[in-house]
Amino acid sequence: MKTGRNLIELARELERQQSTKRDLIVPSALLRHDTAPGGQTQLTIQEGERTALYGITPLARRQLADKLRIPFPYFERMREDQPQLLDHNVNTWLQGEKDERRMIRTLDGNVRAVLSERYRRLDNFDLAQSVLPILQQLPQARFESVELTETRMYLKVVTPRIQVEVAPGDIVQAGVVVCNSEVGEGTLSVQPLLFRLVCRNGLIAPDRALRKTHLGRTVGADAQDFQVFQDDTLRADDEAFFLKVRDVVQAAVSEASFRQCAAKLQRTMQIPLTGDPVRSVKVLANRYSLNDAERTGVLRNLIAEGRLSGYALVNAVTHYSQEVEDYDRATDLEVLGGKLIDLSTSEWKSLAQPA
Repeated sequence: MKTGRNLIELARELERQQSTKRDLIVPSALLRHDTAPGGQTQLTIQEGERTALYGITPLARRQLADKLRIPFPYFERMREDQPQLLDHNVNTWLQGEKDERRMIRTLDGNVRAVLSERYRRLDNFDLAQSVLPILQQLPQARFESVELTETRMYLKVVTPRIQVEVAPGDIVQAGVVVCNSEVGEGTLSVQPLLFRLVCRNGLIAPDRALRKTHLGRTVGADAQDFQVFQDDTLRADDEAFFLKVRDVVQAAVSEASFRQCAAKLQRTMQIPLTGDPVRSVKVLANRYSLNDAERTGVLRNLIAEGRLSGYALVNAVTHYSQEVEDYDRATDLEVLGGKLIDLSTSEWKSLAQPA
């Protein structure tokens, strides 16, 4: 499993972001887009009598283009080659959205997300305050990996109290992953985790996940309300959800749930890869959109496993995730490992015996 920050570093960054981030609900007509020489984009927001200027992150650019129905490759081409044309297009469409309002999430002087006014905030700081004590109460809890990326927060915890030996000397322990995005890149989720000690691989089982979408009621009734204030109703709803998180965390590391997931992993040992392993990995890459570097890395790890089986392929994917620089993408590969142990016999056949 790819390592990230330690808990102290995570807490410090969450506190820092909490003090500097700001959320606004803004009528589209009060937004203005400008592109500086060199392609640097800025968003000017008219907040009453005050005008604020923000940079725009790549993610926010993509979200803005999506909201305005401008194909993102064309958006980026204009940004690089015809910035005045880009500004004209964006501002024309913004001015045309007379009754539309956007939630603008900012951090460190930059717009980090352009979202619907109905976007339901479930912030990392509040989530960590509520969930970390729950996770720390797990027997012998070990925070194997935590991270805060530009798009998500991850808390990956393992408890050695529940483990199984899937093969002689090959021990898998139970764990849980809590993940959240403040910028519209996914739901808040709680998912079971299998942790293989021999190579420190992590496998996320999404089939048993608890998820909460970031969709709620419209925030504020007055079109001139810009600042999003704390809402007691939303907080009460959060507290009720965090109680559900506690229950799901406990269920994820329960003996019955863990053994069911471990049995699925163990079953893959009996699936031989009888075809060309290069073709098996190619089929895997095409089916799950792995790039060339990822395909090469998975193949290298599969060969290093020594035995060509479904189990070896699952571990090749999850072990390669430790080599991936991007933490979000590394976690995607851990989720892929969970998808593989859930494949049907016919689906495994197309991987094990590719035509």
